[in-house]
Amino acid sequence: MTTAERRAAFSLAAIFSTRMLGLFMILPVFALYAEHLEGSTHALFGLAIGIYGLTQAVLGIPFGMLSDKYGRKPVITFGLLVFAAGSVVAALSHTIYGVILGRALQGGGAIAAVVMALAADLTREEHRLKAMATIGASIGLSFTVALVLGPILNHWVGVPGIFWLTAVMGLAAIAVLYLWVPQPVASRVHHDAEPVAADFAPVLKDTQLLRLNFGVFALHLLLTSTFVVVPLALRDHADLPPQYHWIIYLVVMLIAIAVMVPFVIIAEKRRKLKQVFTAAIAVLVIAELVFMNGWHSRAGIIAGLLLFFIPFNLLEATLPSLVAKIAPPDKKGTAMGVYSSSQFFGAFCGGALGGWLYGAAGITWVFAMGAAAAALWLGLAATMQAPRYLSSHLLQVGKVDEAQAGLLAERLLRVPGVAEAVVIVEEGVAYLKVDKAKLDQEALRAFSMAES
Repeated sequence: MTTAERRAAFSLAAIFSTRMLGLFMILPVFALYAEHLEGSTHALFGLAIGIYGLTQAVLGIPFGMLSDKYGRKPVITFGLLVFAAGSVVAALSHTIYGVILGRALQGGGAIAAVVMALAADLTREEHRLKAMATIGASIGLSFTVALVLGPILNHWVGVPGIFWLTAVMGLAAIAVLYLWVPQPVASRVHHDAEPVAADFAPVLKDTQLLRLNFGVFALHLLLTSTFVVVPLALRDHADLPPQYHWIIYLVVMLIAIAVMVPFVIIAEKRRKLKQVFTAAIAVLVIAELVFMNGWHSRAGIIAGLLLFFIPFNLLEATLPSLVAKIAPPDKKGTAMGVYSSSQFFGAFCGGALGGWLYGAAGITWVFAMGAAAAALWLGLAATMQAPRYLSSHLLQVGKVDEAQAGLLAERLLRVPGVAEAVVIVEEGVAYLKVDKAKLDQEALRAFSMAES
Protein backbone atom coordinates (compact mmCIF):
# COMPACT_ATOMS: atom_id res chain seq x y z
CA MET A 1 0.00 0.00 0.00
CA THR A 2 1.13 3.53 -0.70
CA THR A 3 1.41 6.16 2.03
CA ALA A 4 -1.87 7.69 0.88
CA GLU A 5 -3.62 4.31 0.97
CA ARG A 6 -2.36 3.58 4.47
CA ARG A 7 -3.42 7.04 5.61
CA ALA A 8 -6.88 6.49 4.14
CA ALA A 9 -7.26 3.08 5.78
CA PHE A 10 -6.17 4.17 9.25
CA SER A 11 -8.03 7.50 9.26
CA LEU A 12 -11.27 5.89 8.06
CA ALA A 13 -10.83 3.16 10.67
CA ALA A 14 -10.49 5.91 13.30
CA ILE A 15 -13.73 7.54 12.11
CA PHE A 16 -15.61 4.26 12.06
CA SER A 17 -14.34 3.04 15.43
CA THR A 18 -14.96 6.42 17.09
CA ARG A 19 -18.64 6.23 16.22
CA MET A 20 -18.96 2.59 17.27
CA LEU A 21 -17.13 3.32 20.52
CA GLY A 22 -19.71 5.99 21.31
CA LEU A 23 -22.58 3.60 20.62
CA PHE A 24 -21.09 0.70 22.59
CA MET A 25 -19.91 2.56 25.73
CA ILE A 26 -23.52 2.88 26.85
CA LEU A 27 -24.20 -0.88 26.76
CA PRO A 28 -22.65 -1.91 30.09
CA VAL A 29 -24.00 1.06 32.09
CA PHE A 30 -27.32 2.22 30.69
CA ALA A 31 -29.54 -0.24 32.56
CA LEU A 32 -28.22 1.18 35.85
CA TYR A 33 -28.77 4.79 34.70
CA ALA A 34 -32.24 4.25 33.24
CA GLU A 35 -33.75 3.51 36.65
CA HIS A 36 -33.46 7.21 37.50
CA LEU A 37 -34.99 8.60 34.30
CA GLU A 38 -38.50 10.00 34.40
CA GLY A 39 -41.03 7.67 32.81
CA SER A 40 -38.63 4.75 32.67
CA THR A 41 -39.94 1.20 32.54
CA HIS A 42 -38.10 -2.02 31.81
CA ALA A 43 -39.56 -2.15 28.31
CA LEU A 44 -38.64 1.47 27.58
CA PHE A 45 -35.05 1.27 28.80
CA GLY A 46 -34.57 -1.88 26.75
CA LEU A 47 -35.91 0.06 23.77
CA ALA A 48 -33.47 2.89 24.53
CA ILE A 49 -30.55 0.45 24.51
CA GLY A 50 -31.49 -1.10 21.18
CA ILE A 51 -33.24 1.67 19.21
CA TYR A 52 -29.99 2.79 17.56
CA GLY A 53 -29.95 -0.55 15.76
CA LEU A 54 -33.33 0.08 14.11
CA THR A 55 -32.37 3.42 12.58
CA GLN A 56 -28.95 2.08 11.61
CA ALA A 57 -30.53 -0.95 9.91
CA VAL A 58 -33.07 1.16 8.02
CA LEU A 59 -30.74 3.96 6.90
CA GLY A 60 -27.39 2.22 6.39
CA ILE A 61 -27.98 1.01 2.83
CA PRO A 62 -29.75 4.21 1.62
CA PHE A 63 -26.88 6.35 2.96
CA GLY A 64 -24.42 4.29 0.95
CA MET A 65 -26.45 4.78 -2.22
CA LEU A 66 -26.89 8.51 -1.59
CA SER A 67 -23.13 8.88 -1.35
CA ASP A 68 -22.84 7.68 -4.96
CA LYS A 69 -24.86 10.72 -5.97
CA TYR A 70 -23.90 13.43 -3.48
CA GLY A 71 -20.33 12.43 -2.60
CA ARG A 72 -18.77 10.40 0.19
CA LYS A 73 -17.49 13.12 2.46
CA PRO A 74 -20.70 15.23 2.50
CA VAL A 75 -22.79 12.18 3.42
CA ILE A 76 -20.31 11.07 6.11
CA THR A 77 -20.30 14.61 7.50
CA PHE A 78 -24.10 14.68 7.63
CA GLY A 79 -24.17 11.28 9.34
CA LEU A 80 -21.63 12.34 11.96
CA LEU A 81 -23.57 15.55 12.64
CA VAL A 82 -26.75 13.52 13.16
CA PHE A 83 -24.82 11.18 15.45
CA ALA A 84 -23.42 14.11 17.48
CA ALA A 85 -26.87 15.75 17.65
CA GLY A 86 -28.36 12.51 18.98
CA SER A 87 -25.64 12.35 21.63
CA VAL A 88 -26.47 15.91 22.75
CA VAL A 89 -30.21 15.14 22.88
CA ALA A 90 -29.52 12.08 25.02
CA ALA A 91 -27.13 14.00 27.30
CA LEU A 92 -29.68 16.75 27.96
CA SER A 93 -32.65 14.45 28.48
CA HIS A 94 -34.09 13.71 31.91
CA THR A 95 -36.81 11.41 30.58
CA ILE A 96 -36.54 7.99 29.00
CA TYR A 97 -38.34 9.30 25.92
CA GLY A 98 -35.67 11.93 25.31
CA VAL A 99 -32.92 9.33 25.57
CA ILE A 100 -34.78 7.04 23.17
CA LEU A 101 -34.94 9.91 20.67
CA GLY A 102 -31.24 10.64 21.17
CA ARG A 103 -30.25 7.01 20.69
CA ALA A 104 -32.40 6.78 17.56
CA LEU A 105 -30.60 9.82 16.16
CA GLN A 106 -27.24 8.29 17.04
CA GLY A 107 -28.10 5.24 14.96
CA GLY A 108 -29.48 7.51 12.23
CA GLY A 109 -25.95 8.67 11.46
CA ALA A 110 -25.55 5.43 9.51
CA ILE A 111 -22.24 5.95 7.72
CA ALA A 112 -20.83 2.40 7.67
CA ALA A 113 -21.52 1.70 3.99
CA VAL A 114 -20.28 5.16 2.99
CA VAL A 115 -16.99 4.72 4.85
CA MET A 116 -16.44 1.39 3.09
CA ALA A 117 -17.23 2.96 -0.29
CA LEU A 118 -14.79 5.81 0.39
CA ALA A 119 -12.12 3.28 1.39
CA ALA A 120 -12.71 1.56 -1.96
CA ASP A 121 -12.37 4.91 -3.80
CA LEU A 122 -9.03 5.57 -2.12
CA THR A 123 -7.34 2.19 -2.56
CA ARG A 124 -6.26 0.21 -5.58
CA GLU A 125 -8.06 -3.05 -6.24
CA GLU A 126 -5.11 -5.19 -5.19
CA HIS A 127 -4.93 -3.48 -1.77
CA ARG A 128 -8.61 -2.89 -1.04
CA LEU A 129 -9.03 -5.97 1.15
CA LYS A 130 -6.23 -4.75 3.43
CA ALA A 131 -8.05 -1.43 3.94
CA MET A 132 -11.32 -3.21 4.67
CA ALA A 133 -9.58 -5.54 7.14
CA THR A 134 -8.06 -2.55 8.95
CA ILE A 135 -11.48 -0.95 9.35
CA GLY A 136 -13.01 -4.27 10.45
CA ALA A 137 -10.32 -4.81 13.08
CA SER A 138 -10.94 -1.32 14.48
CA ILE A 139 -14.60 -2.19 15.09
CA GLY A 140 -13.70 -5.24 17.19
CA LEU A 141 -11.16 -3.23 19.16
CA SER A 142 -13.66 -0.42 19.79
CA PHE A 143 -16.18 -2.89 21.22
CA THR A 144 -13.66 -4.35 23.67
CA VAL A 145 -12.49 -0.89 24.75
CA ALA A 146 -16.10 0.30 25.13
CA LEU A 147 -17.02 -2.52 27.54
CA VAL A 148 -14.15 -1.55 29.82
CA LEU A 149 -14.26 2.22 29.36
CA GLY A 150 -18.03 2.58 29.78
CA PRO A 151 -18.16 1.64 33.49
CA ILE A 152 -15.01 3.69 34.24
CA LEU A 153 -16.39 6.83 32.57
CA ASN A 154 -19.77 6.24 34.20
CA HIS A 155 -18.09 6.39 37.60
CA TRP A 156 -16.26 9.61 36.68
CA VAL A 157 -18.77 11.60 34.64
CA GLY A 158 -21.99 9.57 34.56
CA VAL A 159 -23.98 8.51 31.52
CA PRO A 160 -24.77 12.12 30.49
CA GLY A 161 -21.02 12.74 30.49
CA ILE A 162 -20.51 9.73 28.22
CA PHE A 163 -23.10 11.14 25.82
CA TRP A 164 -21.32 14.55 25.82
CA LEU A 165 -18.00 12.83 25.17
CA THR A 166 -19.60 10.88 22.34
CA ALA A 167 -20.83 14.13 20.77
CA VAL A 168 -17.31 15.58 20.91
CA MET A 169 -15.91 12.40 19.37
CA GLY A 170 -18.40 12.67 16.51
CA LEU A 171 -17.30 16.23 15.76
CA ALA A 172 -13.63 15.23 16.06
CA ALA A 173 -14.29 12.51 13.48
CA ILE A 174 -15.43 15.22 11.04
CA ALA A 175 -12.12 16.99 11.57
CA VAL A 176 -10.26 13.75 10.85
CA LEU A 177 -12.35 13.31 7.70
CA TYR A 178 -11.23 16.63 6.22
CA LEU A 179 -7.73 16.91 7.68
CA TRP A 180 -6.47 13.35 7.23
CA VAL A 181 -8.62 11.41 4.79
CA PRO A 182 -7.41 12.02 1.21
CA GLN A 183 -9.83 13.41 -1.34
CA PRO A 184 -10.71 10.73 -3.92
CA VAL A 185 -9.96 11.60 -7.53
CA ALA A 186 -13.29 10.05 -8.50
CA SER A 187 -16.08 8.11 -6.79
CA ARG A 188 -17.78 5.20 -8.45
CA VAL A 189 -19.84 2.18 -7.52
CA HIS A 190 -17.77 -0.72 -6.15
CA HIS A 191 -19.61 -4.03 -6.24
CA ASP A 192 -17.31 -5.50 -3.61
CA ALA A 193 -17.62 -2.66 -1.09
CA GLU A 194 -21.16 -1.22 -1.21
CA PRO A 195 -24.73 -2.31 -1.89
CA VAL A 196 -25.98 -2.15 -5.49
CA ALA A 197 -29.74 -2.04 -6.11
CA ALA A 198 -29.70 -4.59 -8.92
CA ASP A 199 -27.95 -7.16 -6.70
CA PHE A 200 -30.50 -7.33 -3.87
CA ALA A 201 -32.80 -9.93 -5.44
CA PRO A 202 -30.16 -12.68 -5.92
CA VAL A 203 -28.58 -11.94 -2.53
CA LEU A 204 -31.92 -12.15 -0.70
CA LYS A 205 -32.77 -15.43 -2.46
CA ASP A 206 -29.52 -17.14 -1.44
CA THR A 207 -30.47 -19.51 1.38
CA GLN A 208 -26.86 -19.88 2.54
CA LEU A 209 -26.49 -16.11 2.94
CA LEU A 210 -29.89 -15.96 4.66
CA ARG A 211 -28.59 -18.41 7.27
CA LEU A 212 -25.66 -16.10 7.97
CA ASN A 213 -27.93 -13.06 8.10
CA PHE A 214 -30.10 -14.78 10.68
CA GLY A 215 -26.95 -15.75 12.53
CA VAL A 216 -25.66 -12.22 12.95
CA PHE A 217 -29.20 -11.09 13.82
CA ALA A 218 -29.33 -13.70 16.60
CA LEU A 219 -25.80 -12.93 17.81
CA HIS A 220 -26.53 -9.25 18.35
CA LEU A 221 -29.97 -9.96 19.77
CA LEU A 222 -28.16 -12.01 22.41
CA LEU A 223 -25.60 -9.26 22.97
CA THR A 224 -28.01 -6.41 23.65
CA SER A 225 -30.48 -8.53 25.63
CA THR A 226 -27.57 -9.65 27.81
CA PHE A 227 -26.69 -6.07 28.67
CA VAL A 228 -30.29 -5.23 29.49
CA VAL A 229 -29.96 -7.42 32.59
CA VAL A 230 -26.33 -8.36 33.36
CA PRO A 231 -25.32 -4.94 34.83
CA LEU A 232 -28.33 -5.13 37.17
CA ALA A 233 -27.55 -8.72 38.12
CA LEU A 234 -23.91 -7.85 38.86
CA ARG A 235 -24.98 -5.01 41.15
CA ASP A 236 -27.98 -6.57 42.86
CA HIS A 237 -27.14 -10.28 42.99
CA ALA A 238 -23.35 -10.44 42.72
CA ASP A 239 -22.90 -7.57 45.20
CA LEU A 240 -20.45 -5.83 42.86
CA PRO A 241 -20.64 -2.02 42.84
CA PRO A 242 -20.96 -0.57 39.30
CA GLN A 243 -17.56 1.17 39.44
CA TYR A 244 -15.91 -2.26 39.54
CA HIS A 245 -17.84 -3.87 36.66
CA TRP A 246 -15.09 -2.91 34.22
CA ILE A 247 -12.72 -5.33 35.93
CA ILE A 248 -15.04 -8.24 35.18
CA TYR A 249 -15.46 -7.17 31.55
CA LEU A 250 -11.71 -6.63 31.06
CA VAL A 251 -10.71 -10.03 32.44
CA VAL A 252 -13.48 -11.80 30.54
CA MET A 253 -12.60 -10.13 27.22
CA LEU A 254 -8.87 -10.78 27.55
CA ILE A 255 -9.47 -14.46 28.26
CA ALA A 256 -12.07 -14.70 25.49
CA ILE A 257 -9.76 -13.17 22.89
CA ALA A 258 -6.85 -15.38 23.93
CA VAL A 259 -9.00 -18.51 23.64
CA MET A 260 -10.65 -17.38 20.41
CA VAL A 261 -7.50 -16.77 18.33
CA PRO A 262 -6.32 -20.41 18.04
CA PHE A 263 -9.80 -21.49 16.91
CA VAL A 264 -9.87 -18.82 14.20
CA ILE A 265 -6.52 -20.15 12.94
CA ILE A 266 -7.82 -23.73 12.99
CA ALA A 267 -10.99 -22.69 11.16
CA GLU A 268 -9.18 -20.88 8.35
CA LYS A 269 -5.80 -22.59 8.02
CA ARG A 270 -6.94 -26.16 8.61
CA ARG A 271 -10.20 -25.61 6.74
CA LYS A 272 -12.44 -26.55 9.66
CA LEU A 273 -14.62 -23.45 9.40
CA LYS A 274 -18.04 -25.10 9.56
CA GLN A 275 -17.06 -27.36 12.46
CA VAL A 276 -15.63 -24.49 14.51
CA PHE A 277 -18.57 -22.27 13.54
CA THR A 278 -21.28 -24.69 14.67
CA ALA A 279 -19.36 -25.59 17.83
CA ALA A 280 -19.20 -21.89 18.75
CA ILE A 281 -22.97 -21.57 18.37
CA ALA A 282 -23.45 -24.63 20.57
CA VAL A 283 -21.34 -22.94 23.27
CA LEU A 284 -23.60 -19.88 22.96
CA VAL A 285 -26.59 -22.09 23.77
CA ILE A 286 -24.72 -23.40 26.83
CA ALA A 287 -23.82 -19.84 27.87
CA GLU A 288 -27.48 -18.80 27.85
CA LEU A 289 -28.42 -21.88 29.90
CA VAL A 290 -25.66 -21.06 32.41
CA PHE A 291 -26.99 -17.50 32.63
CA MET A 292 -30.53 -18.83 33.16
CA ASN A 293 -29.45 -20.87 36.16
CA GLY A 294 -26.53 -18.81 37.47
CA TRP A 295 -27.47 -15.11 37.27
CA HIS A 296 -28.17 -15.08 41.02
CA SER A 297 -24.43 -15.32 41.85
CA ARG A 298 -21.17 -13.67 40.88
CA ALA A 299 -19.61 -16.98 39.85
CA GLY A 300 -22.60 -17.83 37.67
CA ILE A 301 -22.55 -14.45 35.91
CA ILE A 302 -18.79 -14.59 35.28
CA ALA A 303 -19.07 -18.15 33.95
CA GLY A 304 -21.90 -17.07 31.68
CA LEU A 305 -19.95 -14.07 30.41
CA LEU A 306 -16.89 -16.21 29.64
CA LEU A 307 -18.94 -18.83 27.83
CA PHE A 308 -20.72 -16.06 25.93
CA PHE A 309 -17.80 -13.90 24.84
CA ILE A 310 -15.48 -16.70 23.69
CA PRO A 311 -17.89 -17.79 20.93
CA PHE A 312 -19.13 -14.22 20.42
CA ASN A 313 -15.65 -13.00 19.46
CA LEU A 314 -15.06 -16.10 17.35
CA LEU A 315 -18.34 -15.69 15.48
CA GLU A 316 -17.80 -11.96 14.97
CA ALA A 317 -14.54 -12.85 13.22
CA THR A 318 -15.80 -15.80 11.17
CA LEU A 319 -19.25 -14.58 10.06
CA PRO A 320 -17.94 -11.87 7.68
CA SER A 321 -15.42 -14.39 6.33
CA LEU A 322 -18.25 -16.81 5.57
CA VAL A 323 -20.29 -14.10 3.85
CA ALA A 324 -17.28 -13.23 1.67
CA LYS A 325 -16.71 -16.90 0.81
CA ILE A 326 -20.36 -17.60 -0.09
CA ALA A 327 -21.42 -14.37 -1.83
CA PRO A 328 -20.89 -14.13 -5.60
CA PRO A 329 -17.68 -12.14 -6.21
CA ASP A 330 -19.48 -9.19 -7.86
CA LYS A 331 -22.23 -9.05 -5.18
CA LYS A 332 -20.11 -9.06 -2.05
CA GLY A 333 -20.86 -5.40 -1.26
CA THR A 334 -24.61 -5.99 -1.37
CA ALA A 335 -24.29 -9.19 0.66
CA MET A 336 -22.30 -7.36 3.34
CA GLY A 337 -24.85 -4.50 3.34
CA VAL A 338 -27.73 -6.89 4.02
CA TYR A 339 -25.60 -8.67 6.63
CA SER A 340 -24.85 -5.38 8.39
CA SER A 341 -28.53 -4.37 8.41
CA SER A 342 -29.42 -7.78 9.90
CA GLN A 343 -26.80 -7.24 12.61
CA PHE A 344 -28.20 -3.89 13.67
CA PHE A 345 -31.80 -5.07 13.51
CA GLY A 346 -30.80 -7.88 15.86
CA ALA A 347 -29.37 -5.30 18.27
CA PHE A 348 -32.70 -3.45 18.19
CA CYS A 349 -34.77 -6.59 18.80
CA GLY A 350 -32.46 -7.73 21.60
CA GLY A 351 -32.88 -4.46 23.47
CA ALA A 352 -36.61 -4.11 22.88
CA LEU A 353 -37.55 -7.75 23.54
CA GLY A 354 -35.06 -8.10 26.39
CA GLY A 355 -36.48 -5.07 28.20
CA TRP A 356 -40.06 -6.19 27.68
CA LEU A 357 -39.36 -9.75 28.86
CA TYR A 358 -37.45 -8.49 31.89
CA GLY A 359 -40.40 -6.38 32.96
CA ALA A 360 -43.02 -9.01 32.17
CA ALA A 361 -41.38 -12.22 33.39
CA GLY A 362 -37.97 -11.51 34.97
CA ILE A 363 -34.30 -12.02 34.18
CA THR A 364 -34.51 -15.78 33.66
CA TRP A 365 -36.83 -15.36 30.68
CA VAL A 366 -34.47 -12.91 28.98
CA PHE A 367 -31.82 -15.63 28.92
CA ALA A 368 -34.44 -18.22 27.92
CA MET A 369 -35.16 -16.12 24.84
CA GLY A 370 -31.43 -16.03 24.11
CA ALA A 371 -31.15 -19.80 24.48
CA ALA A 372 -34.07 -20.32 22.08
CA ALA A 373 -32.59 -17.94 19.49
CA ALA A 374 -29.15 -19.59 19.72
CA ALA A 375 -30.68 -23.08 19.46
CA LEU A 376 -32.62 -22.08 16.33
CA TRP A 377 -29.43 -20.67 14.84
CA LEU A 378 -27.58 -23.88 15.67
CA GLY A 379 -30.16 -25.86 13.70
CA LEU A 380 -29.81 -23.57 10.68
CA ALA A 381 -26.00 -23.64 10.85
CA ALA A 382 -25.89 -27.42 11.09
CA THR A 383 -27.70 -27.68 7.73
CA MET A 384 -25.46 -25.07 6.09
CA GLN A 385 -23.28 -26.19 3.21
CA ALA A 386 -19.58 -26.41 4.02
CA PRO A 387 -17.96 -23.29 2.55
CA ARG A 388 -15.46 -23.40 -0.24
CA TYR A 389 -12.14 -22.01 0.94
CA LEU A 390 -11.98 -19.20 -1.55
CA SER A 391 -10.79 -15.63 -1.20
CA SER A 392 -11.97 -12.52 -2.97
CA HIS A 393 -9.54 -11.08 -5.50
CA LEU A 394 -9.89 -7.96 -7.63
CA LEU A 395 -8.10 -7.43 -10.91
CA GLN A 396 -7.97 -4.20 -12.89
CA VAL A 397 -8.49 -5.21 -16.53
CA GLY A 398 -9.09 -1.82 -18.19
CA LYS A 399 -11.76 -0.82 -20.68
CA VAL A 400 -13.69 -3.70 -22.24
CA ASP A 401 -17.08 -4.04 -23.88
CA GLU A 402 -19.72 -6.65 -23.00
CA ALA A 403 -18.49 -9.22 -25.52
CA GLN A 404 -14.86 -8.81 -24.43
CA ALA A 405 -15.91 -9.04 -20.77
CA GLY A 406 -17.57 -12.41 -21.33
CA LEU A 407 -14.56 -13.81 -23.17
CA LEU A 408 -12.19 -12.43 -20.55
CA ALA A 409 -14.18 -14.07 -17.74
CA GLU A 410 -13.92 -17.41 -19.56
CA ARG A 411 -10.17 -17.02 -19.95
CA LEU A 412 -9.75 -16.08 -16.29
CA LEU A 413 -11.61 -19.22 -15.25
CA ARG A 414 -8.94 -21.26 -17.00
CA VAL A 415 -6.22 -19.84 -14.72
CA PRO A 416 -5.33 -22.46 -12.07
CA GLY A 417 -6.90 -21.52 -8.74
CA VAL A 418 -9.63 -19.22 -10.14
CA ALA A 419 -13.07 -20.61 -9.21
CA GLU A 420 -15.34 -17.70 -10.19
CA ALA A 421 -14.85 -14.69 -12.44
CA VAL A 422 -17.14 -11.78 -13.25
CA VAL A 423 -15.95 -8.78 -15.28
CA ILE A 424 -17.83 -5.51 -14.67
CA VAL A 425 -17.61 -3.36 -17.80
CA GLU A 426 -18.39 -0.06 -16.06
CA GLU A 427 -15.55 -0.50 -13.59
CA GLY A 428 -12.98 -2.23 -15.78
CA VAL A 429 -12.51 -4.68 -12.91
CA ALA A 430 -12.67 -8.48 -12.71
CA TYR A 431 -14.16 -9.82 -9.48
CA LEU A 432 -12.70 -13.22 -8.71
CA LYS A 433 -12.99 -16.02 -6.19
CA VAL A 434 -9.68 -17.82 -5.89
CA ASP A 435 -8.10 -20.67 -4.00
CA LYS A 436 -4.85 -19.10 -2.83
CA ALA A 437 -3.21 -22.49 -2.32
CA LYS A 438 -3.65 -23.30 -6.02
CA LEU A 439 -3.59 -19.86 -7.63
CA ASP A 440 -1.12 -19.24 -10.45
CA GLN A 441 -0.19 -15.65 -9.64
CA GLU A 442 1.98 -15.18 -12.72
CA ALA A 443 -0.75 -16.34 -15.09
CA LEU A 444 -3.28 -14.08 -13.39
CA ARG A 445 -0.97 -11.08 -13.43
CA ALA A 446 -0.82 -11.28 -17.21
CA PHE A 447 -4.46 -10.13 -17.34
CA SER A 448 -3.91 -7.08 -15.13
CA MET A 449 -3.77 -3.60 -16.61
CA ALA A 450 -2.02 -2.52 -13.39
CA GLU A 451 1.01 -4.58 -14.44
CA SER A 452 1.17 -3.19 -17.99
